[in-house]
Amino acid sequence: MSDWKKRLKEGLEPMLSLSDPRQKISAYHDMPYALFWYPPEHEFPLRHELLLLKTRLEQSGKRVTVISLAECLQQALNAELSKDEFFEAERSMGLSAAIETAHEIIGVNHPLPDLVAERIPPGSTPFGDIVFIVRVGALFPIYRTSSLLEKLQGKVSVPAVLFYPGLLDGATGLSFMGVLQPEHNYRPKIF
Repeated sequence: MSDWKKRLKEGLEPMLSLSDPRQKISAYHDMPYALFWYPPEHEFPLRHELLLLKTRLEQSGKRVTVISLAECLQQALNAELSKDEFFEAERSMGLSAAIETAHEIIGVNHPLPDLVAERIPPGSTPFGDIVFIVRVGALFPIYRTSSLLEKLQGKVSVPAVLFYPGLLDGATGLSFMGVLQPEHNYRPKIF
């Protein structure tokens, strides 16, 4: 069994199965979420394992909401311009300008933390609901997850796990997609 599968099944799943997992996944009451890192090249096997985990948690009485950051990004971009307009802007202005435009859209015009929070079902409770935040790699290189997590503070009240494609650097450092310099300022617990 790979390291990430073992951490998923033996570390994260038992905590999410608790009647109130918040204290086990986070030391902060207003940040009831954690990070689960995995090697970026294991994206598709991870997606498969998450479907199985979701089923097991639901069979134990939990409601699991899966929030795709790829879908959030697409929603925000579509609200501002068509796909063809975005590709044309990239062709005419270059990749850096396209990245900057996308960052502006999900950072200011349609804030990504708000799009995530809107997808949490009304009436969710910390005792019966869990949120999986997936497809984080879609944000590369537009938006850093550390910024998303900080801005979700106070907006998420149910246990949530952000599935992070990257590499662990020391106890608290994560390198997004294994490419960017590791950030060591993550406050949520890292699995």
